[in-house]
Amino acid sequence: MIEYRKKILGNGLRVAVNRDRTSKLAAVNILYRVGARNEDPARTGFAHLFEHLMFRGTRQVPVFDLPVQMASGDNNAFTNNDYTDFYITLPRDNVETALWLESDRMEGLDITPQKLETEKKVVIEEFRQRYLNQPYGDQSMLLRELAYRVHPYRWATIGLTPDHIAAATLDDVRIFYRDHYHPSNAILSISADLDEERMIELAEKWFGALPDRPCAAPAPPAEPPQTQARRLEVVRDVPATTLTVAYHMGGRTAPDFYTADLVSDLLSGGDSSRLYRRLVRERRLLSSVNAYVTGDADPGLFVFTGQLLPDTTPEAAEAAFLAEIEALQAHPATDYELEKVKNKFEANTLFGELNVMNKAMNLGFYEMLGDLSLINREVALYRAVGVEEIRDFCRRTFRPENSSTLIYRAGK
Repeated sequence: MIEYRKKILGNGLRVAVNRDRTSKLAAVNILYRVGARNEDPARTGFAHLFEHLMFRGTRQVPVFDLPVQMASGDNNAFTNNDYTDFYITLPRDNVETALWLESDRMEGLDITPQKLETEKKVVIEEFRQRYLNQPYGDQSMLLRELAYRVHPYRWATIGLTPDHIAAATLDDVRIFYRDHYHPSNAILSISADLDEERMIELAEKWFGALPDRPCAAPAPPAEPPQTQARRLEVVRDVPATTLTVAYHMGGRTAPDFYTADLVSDLLSGGDSSRLYRRLVRERRLLSSVNAYVTGDADPGLFVFTGQLLPDTTPEAAEAAFLAEIEALQAHPATDYELEKVKNKFEANTLFGELNVMNKAMNLGFYEMLGDLSLINREVALYRAVGVEEIRDFCRRTFRPENSSTLIYRAGK
């Protein structure tokens, strides 16, 4: 149970705070509601580029990391399809250093031609090293393009092509900054051993006077229902063939998200899970196997993936996946299986609540989803999932016409 208070400042900044009486550290997290889903299809990768640019200094603070280090702190950031997240941990008594730095770069980022060119090169090189020049690097990109037709989830956070970043102009990135990095598009969350009212006062002190730059950004286009099975086969210079089958499902706040997540754990949550036990240990078709949900804010994917052993054909692996789906529909789960995965989720949740950074991040995340109270209700929602909910989800979701199959074949 995470106790919290929240407030919306006059400029639209959402603030959520939690008092953690067990830690001497403070965690300051600021989430911007901008990710790949907010990009122009002709200018992708900008949210990730900005994750880099936000560390390049402001008019007041030329080197962002230096004050953090002087305050005995640590900081980092990440970008995904739905948002960009920046976080700092430091001693509780130095919490205002983090608030000062974050408020400063929300309004005063110093974007110069030299800084832009430097970070463009870094991001383009990252694109090449992680996605173009690495075994299996483009696999997730191919799956996205296969599964989505119109929604921005059809490209990865890194973007569709490095050419989009290479072509980015100073005006392009300044407009992107103006449109997305402002108070009403951000969520500030703090966890520390400080009075909650005091933390809200500090948020007001450092952020309250910042002007807002609201931008009426259009909502991403909704992905139309898939009505026909899709398939793609490619040949790459990789050590083993992989098979991936993805099915469309609801978004992170959909009623059956918890069912989907439990199903993924039933199938691949450890060495005793169904897929590993049957396809790796018993039938020896695959060397590794996984099933997971993407967990996106908008409707996402339920993904089966496995690496084939040399004597296994893609057809045999696909038939094995389908047989496990049919078995799941016929016999969803035993009481023991269900209790095991539910206990695992509850344990992970409780363990996460011991860390101030996890709490600050989760406060921001659930507020971004639009329902902060979910932070304390999800264990009960998982606990409520039963056999019939699993059977119904599997029958509605794992349909041939709702599938996208990628065969990533080893070859030269």
